[in-house]
Amino acid sequence: MAHVYDVARYILEQKPGITAMKLQKLVYYSQAWSLVWDEAPLFPQSIKAWANGPVVGTLYGCHRGHFSVMPDMFPVQSPQEITGAQGDTIQRVLEFYGDQTAQWLSDLTHMEDPWRKARERAGLADGESGDPEITLADMAEYYSGLMPNESTQ
Repeated sequence: MAHVYDVARYILEQKPGITAMKLQKLVYYSQAWSLVWDEAPLFPQSIKAWANGPVVGTLYGCHRGHFSVMPDMFPVQSPQEITGAQGDTIQRVLEFYGDQTAQWLSDLTHMEDPWRKARERAGLADGESGDPEITLADMAEYYSGLMPNESTQ
């Protein structure tokens, strides 16, 4: 299984010089859609429901205090762990979400159930600090529900 650093480096090879906030959201959506399309997590690190949207704390520790991020900010773990299918998933995420602004992506996550449920379970109001975990189960359930139903096609 890939490490979140490998996913970040992969994204930054495709979208160099993006903001830290945008990277966090693209990593989140890569994990979410991997759960749906590949039926497996992309990386094992947890995602937290921070006030500005989903954040992987491990990743945050490397870019804390920086507005823009570069691949060399993240340790090389095992890039060969990103399989062809996982790379395809990340590419599809970048094609759909990659041209959106960080704020647009953050606003979108605030409208979606996984982030909202994590914050509700922790009793956190919008804008309130906290770091409840966004569960893989909530992500898989919500994003699989966005897929067209094959029986209606």
